[in-house]
Amino acid sequence: MRGLTMSLLRSAEAELDTPADLAPVEASMRLALEAAAQAGRSGEVPVGAVVIARGQVVAVAHNQRECLNDPTAHAEIIALRTAAAALGSWRLVDADLYVTMEPCPMCAGALVNARIRRLYYGCDDPKAGAARTLYRLLDDARLNHQVEVIPGVLAAESAALLKSFFLRLRQPAADLRVARR
Repeated sequence: MRGLTMSLLRSAEAELDTPADLAPVEASMRLALEAAAQAGRSGEVPVGAVVIARGQVVAVAHNQRECLNDPTAHAEIIALRTAAAALGSWRLVDADLYVTMEPCPMCAGALVNARIRRLYYGCDDPKAGAARTLYRLLDDARLNHQVEVIPGVLAAESAALLKSFFLRLRQPAADLRVARR
């Protein structure tokens, strides 16, 4: 249960009755964290996503905006496309998405349109979070579908990966400023 926040436990207690039930959730998020780390190694913002349908991994993806020069190449969008192709349907009604950071408005809209059953995410996104932080698109009753949201799964690990990536990104600029003095 380490790394799971109290909000996860409260949100999921009806479904996750024992610590053993938490193992698949943590394992799926660890797979998303591995994908996020791969993104970071390739110079992308380290966000990873995994789609699980009927107990099977059907998609693993990470951000690819830089390498594809595609503003829509977020981990969630790529994972949804891959899952839809693997399952032969754009309706992912029996699928859950695990993503290391709270989805942005574009990705949250895609989750609604794909009819994803449940979203598990790691850390909040204070700048663009559309599941809980800035917006609540996934449980908006005005939309044609709502997605169950379980935040905070391995949040500390997800946040640490992002924080270290952005520190490394800023480091050359800081080194340059010191050298100019």
